[in-house]
Order: sequence, then structure tokens, then C-alpha cells
Amino acid sequence: MAGETIGIEVQATNGTGVLHQLTGVIARHGGDIGSVAILANTPDEARTYFEVSLPVSDPAALLADLGALPIVKKVEQTATMNRIFGKRIIIMGGGAQVGQVAIGAISEADRHNIRGEHISVDTIPLVGEQPLAEAVRAVARLPRAKALVLAGSLMGGEIERAVREVREQGLLVVSLNMAGSVPEAADLVVTDPVQAGVMTVMAVSDRAKFTVDRLKRRVF
Repeated sequence: MAGETIGIEVQATNGTGVLHQLTGVIARHGGDIGSVAILANTPDEARTYFEVSLPVSDPAALLADLGALPIVKKVEQTATMNRIFGKRIIIMGGGAQVGQVAIGAISEADRHNIRGEHISVDTIPLVGEQPLAEAVRAVARLPRAKALVLAGSLMGGEIERAVREVREQGLLVVSLNMAGSVPEAADLVVTDPVQAGVMTVMAVSDRAKFTVDRLKRRVF
């Protein structure tokens, strides 16, 4: 019987090769590591979180072998981040616009989440071409990030190039209808910020019947 993906948090004594030892045990059990996060890295402690898909449904043997390592202080099986927080929508740009987009996104996500879905919303007010471009590119490296909303009055240049790069990596990008070249590079352009948040959640939801690819126009 195929196993499910589980979360594992390991508390260990810090030192060289800790991650190597932990991943070696996981590999011996046929575990496929989908995600790794270093939760703490101090001289006295290393806490690491793994999301692992196992070939069998019983993880007890893996947890026991991890706990048997001399460096390990504690091993705990946890729910996965996908199960708890689900898909992530990232909203960035000017503070006022970010707040309005968040109102729509959070309200719509709540409607889906009370019916069993898991969609979370993250915001970060940012200004400046270079900081925004760096942040856009970083979204593609965030675990579970499915969509980015750019909320501002003027964005272009390096930000536009970053938008095109992350779209090529499969990230959905929604832009407010603003000055600059970013709207030309986005998947979807929405004038009303609250509606932009709502439409973004609908686009990433598994339960909604709204699909960006099926739209006959991309500016609203």
C-alpha cells in the first residue's frame, strides 16, 4: 500500500553533517523528500522539518530509526504544511493597495476554506523597483506559492522582467490596472483591488469553476 506524505520535525545536536545523517535514514526507508526547512540552527540545537512521501503507509520504522541516531534528541510526526496552510497567495506592492487586495482575497479564501479547502494569504508592502523585482523572483522559491498579486500604482522595468520569469516557472501573476509595463506581462489585470483578491483565490481554488485560461479577455 502506498503511503501518504507526512511532516517530520527533528531536534538534533548541531554539528557538521547533521542533515546528511538525517536524509540518509530517510533514503534508506525509500522516502521521497518533497520539502526541507531549517527551523533552528544555533550552536546548541538544529531543528529541521521534512515533508516526506513514503512507499508504505506506516512511518513508525522511519521515525524509530531517526530517533536512534546519536545526534537526535527528539522526532515528531506532524501534519504537513500543505494540509494546514494549503496554497499560498502572495500580495505585494503599496500598502493601501495591498490592504484592499487582501480584503478580497481573505474574504474569498474564507468562503472556500470553511468548505474544506486550504488557501492562505501573505502580504508585504514594498516600494522601489529593485526591492519589488527581487521579491517577485523570490515568490517562485516559496513553498506552496501558487499566485502573486502585484498591487500598486506604477510598476515596470526590472519588475516586468521578473514577472515574466516567474510566469515561465508556472506562477500565476495578477496585476492591478496600473501605470507601467507590469500589466502587459501579467496573466490577469483587474482594476478593482478587492475584486483582484477575489479573482485570484478563485483562480487557484480546486473547487471554483473559474479558470484564467478560459477567459476571453484578460483586463477587467
